Amino acid sequence: MTHALVRLERKLVWPMPALAAWAGAWFLFHALVQTEASPAIAFTLAASCAAACGWMSARPWRRVMVAAGFPVSLLLAGGMPVVPAWVWLLPLAVLALAYPAHAWRDAPVFPTPARALDDLAGLAPLPPHARVLDAGCGLGHGLRALRAAYPHARIEGIEWSWPLRLWTGLRCRWARVNQGDMWRQGWHEHDLVYLFQRPESMPRAVAKARAEMRPGTWLVSLAFEAAELTPHAVLHTPGGRPVWIYRMNSRG
Repeated sequence: MTHALVRLERKLVWPMPALAAWAGAWFLFHALVQTEASPAIAFTLAASCAAACGWMSARPWRRVMVAAGFPVSLLLAGGMPVVPAWVWLLPLAVLALAYPAHAWRDAPVFPTPARALDDLAGLAPLPPHARVLDAGCGLGHGLRALRAAYPHARIEGIEWSWPLRLWTGLRCRWARVNQGDMWRQGWHEHDLVYLFQRPESMPRAVAKARAEMRPGTWLVSLAFEAAELTPHAVLHTPGGRPVWIYRMNSRG
């Protein structure tokens, strides 16, 4: 039963598993209160249910978010009883605007560590004025790390969320930042494509790289391995995350 739930959680688009867990915890809490159960008992059982759902998540950060979501929401609801119910929709609307549902299938907004790519140029050398793409550039941390590694390259980024794209364009005026779908933009003109995605989207990235990238160009992935490719090198960052470096050949 547990393995079946884990497989189901991995198939659902994040954050749907978290929303389902929080809704289930609230339903259980409300049902127990209606049966005149002690609020402490109702809270304990509902929070335990959310924590159990969180434990089945594939990633540690998801476990924490799922487990903590119900207690935090209950605390806020109890601490501000005069706030109209519709006010709670405002954070969700802001989240949907900045990080639309279309992007949930890709990576969450986690920044590239500042010095994660400092040694990349020694393992993946590029000619002057090479074109480097951060596919899914978020708030621009990856763009800055790429610029530090390749100061003479033409750094580009693409981001689906237009608010993030505007903010990143202001932060990284030296980079060309476009708003759009990284999966629709062609990679054939770039000498290096950098990704900080998630395990579920790596097979799609590999297929796109094989179909579009030229022989001798580079595909670089922070944290997550492209299991279908043989790495040219692996760079270990100060924070412990690996940087997987792949060189595309004539067979993709």
